[in-house]
Amino acid sequence: MQRVTVTLDDDLMRELDELIAARGYQNRSEAIRDLARAGVRQSAIDAGKAKNCVAALVYVYDHHSRELSKRLTQIFHDHHDIALSTLHVHLDHESCMEVAVLRGKTANVKHLAEHVIAERNIRHGQLVLVPVEHVVEAHAHGVGKAHPHEHHTIRRR
Repeated sequence: MQRVTVTLDDDLMRELDELIAARGYQNRSEAIRDLARAGVRQSAIDAGKAKNCVAALVYVYDHHSRELSKRLTQIFHDHHDIALSTLHVHLDHESCMEVAVLRGKTANVKHLAEHVIAERNIRHGQLVLVPVEHVVEAHAHGVGKAHPHEHHTIRRR
């Protein structure tokens, strides 16, 4: 591990200390490491370097909207290779929230998310991407012969 000296203005240091207290970091170094990791990951996503990802697409919509539920269901059926699961929550008499778990090529996941968010009567939508490495390896689970299958691994901290 390397030691780095950083100079921060008083206002930024105050904001950082507030973040440290709010999130319960043990010290400033842990907080700065987490922020740096998040920034590096986001840069990779923004630059198109993250080829594969897992993601959560969160959106809120009016469930009274004509045909919207059917359109959303069709969109996810058309992308069954990317859409792994969806959680549906009734927020009130008009609004529903869904959280769709997605996995695949980052460009394809973003395209699907943009398509869903752009649907008429989607009130809010946000995509959270986690870059992963796509690995195919052979190993056994429990008793049995090893067999190849896919894993999407996340870089360890």
